[in-house]
Amino acid sequence: MFKLILAPIRSIVRFPLLQLAIVIGVILWLQAADDRSIFGHIFNGLDKLVDATVQLFSAVFTVKSFTKSWLISGFMIAYVYLAGSLILYLVRLMIIAAVDFVGRRNLLYLRNAIARERGIGAYRAWVPFERIRPAHISQQEWEQTFAWPADNKPPYPPLGHRIMRGVLFYGIMILIAAFLLQFLTPFPILTWIFGWPAAKP
Repeated sequence: MFKLILAPIRSIVRFPLLQLAIVIGVILWLQAADDRSIFGHIFNGLDKLVDATVQLFSAVFTVKSFTKSWLISGFMIAYVYLAGSLILYLVRLMIIAAVDFVGRRNLLYLRNAIARERGIGAYRAWVPFERIRPAHISQQEWEQTFAWPADNKPPYPPLGHRIMRGVLFYGIMILIAAFLLQFLTPFPILTWIFGWPAAKP
């Protein structure tokens, strides 16, 4: 019932332009707060963090007034967006933990409703996985190999490994893009950042 009520609201909130408008509204609201209030202290801390980030970038490459204004606005929006995303993620974890607790203890006799809802979601996710199972492989063997191993461990690497793999992958992609821009375009990215010799025209 709650999902049906919140579904249109969630679809609207996920719209990127609305998220940007909310972030800018939060920044303006924090900026208008009294410096002696908690929200004023939050904005002052955010302002110092953005200023330190811009100074860090200024030490790497030349930052003039136009670029500096864009960096200040961009980093302030990015930090508020990341903070909001983290808060929403923590709230989501708390809601999931609360629902798990309610279902485990059967508070308000909601265990059957929660189990039915999650069972429907699990079945919908399971159908595409089951469609590609070869006929000569039993369902139990198929599930133990790819979905739910016999040792009850998830069939994917730990979170730390996945984060490191993602960081390495995106780092390599950024380096490749920087090399392509350096040697195939008029934009000497590596020269600006590391002082490398520019590509000859």
